[in-house]
Amino acid sequence: MFRGSIVAIVTPFRNGEVDEERLRELVEYHISNGTHGIVPCGTTGESATLSYDEHKRVVKIVVDQVKGRVPVIAGSGSNSTAEALELTCFAKEAGADAALVITPYYNKPPQEGLYGHYSYLAREVDFPIVIYNVPSRTGVDILPQTIARLSELPQIVGVKEATGSVRRTTDILALVDKEDFCILSGDDFIVYPLLCVGGKGVISVAANVAPRMMADLVEAFEAGDHAKAKELHYKLQPLCEAMFYETNPIPVKTALAEMGLIAEEIRMPLCPMSPANRERLRKVLLDMGLIHH
Repeated sequence: MFRGSIVAIVTPFRNGEVDEERLRELVEYHISNGTHGIVPCGTTGESATLSYDEHKRVVKIVVDQVKGRVPVIAGSGSNSTAEALELTCFAKEAGADAALVITPYYNKPPQEGLYGHYSYLAREVDFPIVIYNVPSRTGVDILPQTIARLSELPQIVGVKEATGSVRRTTDILALVDKEDFCILSGDDFIVYPLLCVGGKGVISVAANVAPRMMADLVEAFEAGDHAKAKELHYKLQPLCEAMFYETNPIPVKTALAEMGLIAEEIRMPLCPMSPANRERLRKVLLDMGLIHH
């Protein structure tokens, strides 16, 4: 259902408010550079510090600006099932194509609780749901067996798998008996290997900064040009590493500000990038031709 380079788009701020003009410009930047889909209000979009009104506004702006040209998968997860339902219903009303629903964080439900959470959402709102598994952020890991059970529900269409493990993807695909179930990498480092074992694409941080390169990697793979896909995989590695010099989305927002695409503004409790890491990041951007002296 979803494929390619799907960007986990940043939320630009100016003077503490969502910068609508810049957000609309970023959508156009992505579409003109071949990005295959957009995720507003993910981790990279600072969903944790957006108010409900801001969250809904960001989704609305992105859907309005995209105008059906690429799929929009709106972040709508919460560690409260009732809140996740509200945001997922809103994503549907706003005209998004699917919801990206993170595993409930902090309260650490067991596998049965995770099954209950997603199956409840699937029952209550008839809308495509992509599960988002990122144990390093949430403290909970949805296992392949649970994903396979959930995949039997028509609304559960895929998973963003951010354990960083190719084996995990292999295990999920071995268990899931659903032709069009899509596994999307939640980790920019392993997009190419994941495609090799049956993944369909990536929900990417690095695509914010190098959208054309990430889109070209997936397209080269789909066209059977493994040599080009592999070459781009290695070309992107320094940028993927730089995106995690500090907590995401600090580096990606710093990079976009260096490129002149957004104001450099991030919400507390995150903070500006340290001078040493900023210099390292600038060097990577210069080496890749993304900024100039």
